[in-house]
Amino acid sequence: ELLKEADIVVTNPPFSLFREYVAQLMKYEKKFLIIGNQMNISYKDVFDYFMQGKIWNGCNAGDMAFRVPEDYEPRETRYWQDDTGQKWRSMGNICWYTNLDHSKRHEELILWKEYNSDEYPKYDDYNAIEVTRYKEIPCDYYGLMGVPVSFMNSYNPEQFEIIGIDRYLEDNPNYGRRFTINNKEKQPRIVIKRRKQ
Repeated sequence: ELLKEADIVVTNPPFSLFREYVAQLMKYEKKFLIIGNQMNISYKDVFDYFMQGKIWNGCNAGDMAFRVPEDYEPRETRYWQDDTGQKWRSMGNICWYTNLDHSKRHEELILWKEYNSDEYPKYDDYNAIEVTRYKEIPCDYYGLMGVPVSFMNSYNPEQFEIIGIDRYLEDNPNYGRRFTINNKEKQPRIVIKRRKQ
């Protein structure tokens, strides 16, 4: 009932229910700004919303710090207490997801590196080059490229076209599996193509 009344939803849904939560927001056609793990992008149903232009990343991603309750158990890493005794925990793979437009979404990614086949090998069974760091997308290449999910933090729909995500591409001969190079499986890769200016 609260969701039906809301104009904009801003929350931190349970990570284990992220897919279901996003589907519910879409069903009720709500504007939203929610926190999630960056790897949620690689879920097929979530990625479909990216492909349809119904969801994109917000302005902040990567290492985020969160206040945690007083009864939170200390951890060995990414945990601290500040001068006031407030407990904190940070996570390095968190991002905002939204369907609210913002200026960062339209900033052009500066491309500076030139293509060469040694630094940008092709996948074993798919005709696209591997771009290990999205900030190194070659400035002179217009074919298919596989980029990490962190690319979505700088995705500009006027500059790049999203073709799909590795294991759910219909023309992937190993449908359901990640791309490989020298038979070694890569992390999830989003296949993109530059739009010609």
